[in-house]
Amino acid sequence: MAKSYGSQSMVDPLRRVLVKRPDKAFAVDDPAAWHYAGQPDLEVAQQEHDALVSILREAGAEVLYHDELQHDRADAIFVHDPAIVTDHGAIILRMGKDLRRGEEAAIARRFEELEVPIHYELHGEARAEGGDLLWIDHDALAVGQGFRTNEEGLRQLREALEPLGATVIPVPLPYYGGPDACLHLMSLISLVDCDAAVICLPLLPVPFWQYLTKRSFRFIEVPHEEFESMGTNVLALAPGKCLMLEGNPITRRRLEEAGCEVFTYKGNEISLKAEGGPTCLTRPILRSP
Repeated sequence: MAKSYGSQSMVDPLRRVLVKRPDKAFAVDDPAAWHYAGQPDLEVAQQEHDALVSILREAGAEVLYHDELQHDRADAIFVHDPAIVTDHGAIILRMGKDLRRGEEAAIARRFEELEVPIHYELHGEARAEGGDLLWIDHDALAVGQGFRTNEEGLRQLREALEPLGATVIPVPLPYYGGPDACLHLMSLISLVDCDAAVICLPLLPVPFWQYLTKRSFRFIEVPHEEFESMGTNVLALAPGKCLMLEGNPITRRRLEEAGCEVFTYKGNEISLKAEGGPTCLTRPILRSP
């Protein structure tokens, strides 16, 4: 029987993916409290999300929905963050943003329905969000340490992954927009192939850049003006095949010049207003060559 879960990669072909269609919790009355640029239009947000899902399906992914209504949790549409899925099951994280606490238990219930076992649950003072967790390869997980992921989160991730033969690479993050802004490791870098990454070079920590350089990564640099419109937030659908937010033409051209096939989606409501791109909107459950 073929395995139905396991995603220790950012670029292997996407086979099964979890998404959450925007519901009434997303149409917040106080966007400033969520650090949103404006109040999302729910009907348009749902249309944008449906279009994104169509691209995922056309790329060959089985799309699964996380339908549980989570009152007062607008960010729950960003299903990437409460968990990661290893070959041995899910690691349930603990959100660093207080307004997102509770999403972890909801996604754990959905994994149970999908028969994805829980390998480990972060606990106590640990904090870690999926946007800070980047698989460099099957056995190396880079972990951003910033306002959303702390030292205890790093320690527990190491405890969870060492029995699986995976190592953790700490990556200190810059202050940038401060504690209220959403700056994850994956705000600075996305892998689009086994040896290629889209990066915001000025914000990438020097030791991490050196690590990737030693591994012979090719860098596709995002210009400053497209960093603000999430040009670095790129979802690999397969090696060299990726999905990004429309409105970043320079980054798209550079990706295509690097040999990538690029798909785009419109995300005025689900992305630009709410600080979350295509990686944030998806939780890969199975990636497999």
